[in-house]
Amino acid sequence: MRVTVPSLAKLNLDLRVLHKRADGYHELRTIFQTISLKDTLSIEFDFAKRTQIDLNSSVDIADNLIVRSAKLLLEYLEIKAWVRFSLRKRIPMGAGLGGGSSNAAAVLIALPALAGRRIPYAEQVRLAEMLGSDVPFFLHGGTALALGRGTELYPLPDQPARAAVVVSTGVHVSTPEAYRALGRDARNSLTLQADFPILGEFQTIAWRLDGSSLGQLPLKNDFEPAVFEGHPELAAAIRKLRRLGAKPALMTGSGSALFGVFAGASEAEAAAMKFPAGTTFPVHFVTRRQYRTLWRRALGPAADASCFAQ
Repeated sequence: MRVTVPSLAKLNLDLRVLHKRADGYHELRTIFQTISLKDTLSIEFDFAKRTQIDLNSSVDIADNLIVRSAKLLLEYLEIKAWVRFSLRKRIPMGAGLGGGSSNAAAVLIALPALAGRRIPYAEQVRLAEMLGSDVPFFLHGGTALALGRGTELYPLPDQPARAAVVVSTGVHVSTPEAYRALGRDARNSLTLQADFPILGEFQTIAWRLDGSSLGQLPLKNDFEPAVFEGHPELAAAIRKLRRLGAKPALMTGSGSALFGVFAGASEAEAAAMKFPAGTTFPVHFVTRRQYRTLWRRALGPAADASCFAQ
């Protein structure tokens, strides 16, 4: 059995960091959005007497979530199989676009379908959370509100297929250092201040996201000031996106990828041409319905045993 499935990237349309939790993670408020930029993952599956997992990747990844996800899933299903993966990587790595998390979710969706074993939704989410904070989102796609460490998800009204440009300069941003630079270690130090605007702003965005122009919303990424201080070239790229007409222009995740939303595809493509070759990706937003359709088409008859069966 063989399938070739999509593994889409995501943007954080808004990202707020609150206090540090008892478990060591930070309390987050963010809005995820799937985009058309994607990796392609081909999977061959056969039941076997012993488990063997092979990965052929277009890039070398030291701790590959594809292999970890496959091992975890086969152990959960209590089956042995020979699984061959071939990954064509297009999502820049370590850029805040969720490429590794998306790859892991792709395995959690596709392998049970190929094995003919449907997993209860709650269990699928539990396995996803074990692999990474962003992984559960890629079981759904579209536009979603994420709370906690990013694993508590709620659907938001889907955004239209907005045109955007992703800029990936290759700058490396250390996520732990980005969190430390925020200085948000005192529990509830922010949320107990009645005049602190962070939650009010975020609630305004969540309520007004349906039907509003993104350029009219107070969208923010709390990591930007600290990251831009250490990497002024990223701040310069954001300013350039805005000069070219992006509304809004933001960093995604803890960096280092940036994105700008444009009035249409032609404007986005024209803006992309103003950056060095190989650093930009014209994209569009992908809705939940489109995400499910992509997956059902990719899985074919096996989709009837997947989380997208209905």
